[in-house]
Amino acid sequence: MSTVSQLFNSPADDVWKVIADGWLYSGWVVGASRIRAVDAHWPETGSRLHHSVGAWPLVINDSTRVSAVEPGRTLELVARGWPLGEAKVVITLEDLGTQCRVSIAEDAIRGPGKLVPKALRAAMIGARNRETLDRLELMAAGGAGS
Repeated sequence: MSTVSQLFNSPADDVWKVIADGWLYSGWVVGASRIRAVDAHWPETGSRLHHSVGAWPLVINDSTRVSAVEPGRTLELVARGWPLGEAKVVITLEDLGTQCRVSIAEDAIRGPGKLVPKALRAAMIGARNRETLDRLELMAAGGAGS
């Protein structure tokens, strides 16, 4: 799995508020262009958010499902974007008081994306997730999800 980490100047609770609001997902996840629906019990295990991926007019409608969660600490997702495939994504928050360290580990698990050589896939995922962490940090610092 490709893993990136970043130290945020926001407490873990503020970061979790953004993550726990499924309607904010497209604001910080690179590639998600809009949210169409969020299950009422998001981010509980088994819940889904329904999103679109890509830029208009080449938009793919699909969903992301929570496969495991430890509220305030970890969120494990299966993100779908067919026909490209599916990815396992694990977001981890390490509470450091007024700061927190956020990590995202991700890799393709099904579909054509898994055919991309691992080194190239890891480099592309890593670059995308560094920007994802930058966006998440800004949203947490700005009070999103409150």
